Amino acid sequence: MFIKSIGIDLGTTYTLVHLPRKGIVINEPSVVAVSISDRKILAVGNEAKEMLGRTPDNIIAVKPLKDGVIADYRTTEAMLRYFINKTLGNFRLFRPEVMVAVPAGISSTERRAVIEATISAGAKAAYIIKEPIAAAIGADIPIGSSSGHMIVDIGGGTAEMAVISLGGIVCVNSVKVGGNKFDVAIAEHIRRKYNLSIGERTAEEIKINVGAALYLKNKLTMEVRGRDVVSGLPRSINVISDDVTEAIQNELEAIIVAIKKVLNDTSPELSADIMDKGIVMAGGSSLLRNIDQLVSRTIGVPVYIADEPLLCVAKGTGIALDNLDSYKRSILATK
Repeated sequence: MFIKSIGIDLGTTYTLVHLPRKGIVINEPSVVAVSISDRKILAVGNEAKEMLGRTPDNIIAVKPLKDGVIADYRTTEAMLRYFINKTLGNFRLFRPEVMVAVPAGISSTERRAVIEATISAGAKAAYIIKEPIAAAIGADIPIGSSSGHMIVDIGGGTAEMAVISLGGIVCVNSVKVGGNKFDVAIAEHIRRKYNLSIGERTAEEIKINVGAALYLKNKLTMEVRGRDVVSGLPRSINVISDDVTEAIQNELEAIIVAIKKVLNDTSPELSADIMDKGIVMAGGSSLLRNIDQLVSRTIGVPVYIADEPLLCVAKGTGIALDNLDSYKRSILATK
């Protein structure tokens, strides 16, 4: 069987690739290692992430996407080509149709850059789907129904919240807050509180292993190694879950404020539907412990985490591309 279509969740932190009838086949970091002298691409994905913070002066590890949009066109194209080739192989009879999920708030110029980069990377046709729509489809929300559904998609670079009805977005809001901002806040907090400098990979590990949106009764602990700010020597400390909760309060508050704004802009009829059905959370950062409880307590609406929240957007792109005729033209843009 020849594979003619691919769904891609082009994330700030991770890129996921979905194939029809096969599911998620690639889940790798959105990182590219580049040689400074000749701008040659040396590694992509997992291999490039291993180089973060460890490269010599003549090699840099680049994250070509910032806040969910292309910050470095050339490396984004190289990354897309790598993922398409890894999925389908270098030798193939057909150029595939590719659907890419992008933030709902991107400009027409940014949208065009994604389409052009995808076609340059080897696609026959490139389609764009907004991330909240893709996340809702991947979370098995019946987006075509006349009742209102609310999805909150928190990724690495952005958090997007949207009310969806009759297959389209009724209200949407986006903030440039996500897993990456959590990591930065954690690293800064550890530096201030413990005089210990840590890298972004260590901050991410702390977030995953002991992070929580609410203070936990049973505290989680993790040993962390870094460089002492005063002496410059390596040192180890024990970090607890309360450190992470305290560190990311401002970032969580920004997400809550954005959710409230969408609900304020929503009609009473759709608001009643959301009260009845609850809010669905997707995206990798919604895996943060107790973030659903925090949102539910603050907003006063039931909140549910989607099954496999990290995969929702990628699954949604694959399903939408598989059923292209079923989705309204207003959702998709093509070239």
